Amino acid sequence: MSIPEGTTGAIAPQPQMAIAPQPQIPHFTWGSRTYLMGVLNVTPDSFSDGGRYATAARACAQALRLVENGADILDIGGESARPGATPVGLQEELDRVMPVIIGIREQLGEIPISIDTTKSAVAQAAIEAGATWVNDISGGVQDPAMLKVVAQLGVPICLMHMRGNPKTMRGLTEYQDLITEVGDFLETQIAAAIDCGVAQHNIIIDPGIGFAKTANQSIELLKKLDKLRARLPYPLLIGVSRKSFIGHILDRPNPLDRAWGTAAACCVAIDRGADILRVHDVAELQDVIKVADALIR
Repeated sequence: MSIPEGTTGAIAPQPQMAIAPQPQIPHFTWGSRTYLMGVLNVTPDSFSDGGRYATAARACAQALRLVENGADILDIGGESARPGATPVGLQEELDRVMPVIIGIREQLGEIPISIDTTKSAVAQAAIEAGATWVNDISGGVQDPAMLKVVAQLGVPICLMHMRGNPKTMRGLTEYQDLITEVGDFLETQIAAAIDCGVAQHNIIIDPGIGFAKTANQSIELLKKLDKLRARLPYPLLIGVSRKSFIGHILDRPNPLDRAWGTAAACCVAIDRGADILRVHDVAELQDVIKVADALIR
């Protein structure tokens, strides 16, 4: 795996975490620039855009706008991950995401598509319909079959740190050492994925800012991303877009009022080693990221 510029000489990982060879994920050359993942929630209850793209037609139209505005990958989710969200059944999640993935693939050709799910059956159906990789906010924990299915499919997976689930995570924010414990979890899940047959070059990690973390913990995690990066030199996906820690800093309860705060957080993430930024406001962040890349990388 190619390590993003600026991390040469980072602390070596443990032997079982040896750096993988050059990645074989189409469209991405890690370290060359920051990639934009456009958020497309096909849900009625997501925290900032719930219900806006709840039909396949609206979702596909938004996908086209995101790509035109510079998205490098589309992240399709059919189950809200906002704090307190109620879980969605398998068939309902499939009914939400499958028409959208099929429609995007028909209309937008080779644009990479990430399926945001914790269910292996959804992941498999989505990949077979044309999705490119799996984004599992539970890090492969919630569905014991997930890692094996991803290995069999031979696709990349993003492993995120979270405790509990969206309904319970707000009560699971006690840490002795936040950075160490997040790193321990990700290291364990990387090893589990490799044991199941997932290729090292197909592993992406996400520390899960805002998931089972208070506003202050999210701020700490963002400040110390470089330490996590040094320990686990895998492609790093960061999601700060419109999140509550930004509202906490700015005293802005409406997520739609957090675009500039998101831009600032994204610049810090790039400085600390982020490879992919998961954002809602692709057009606005495109300029921010181009300038940050030019100054930082």
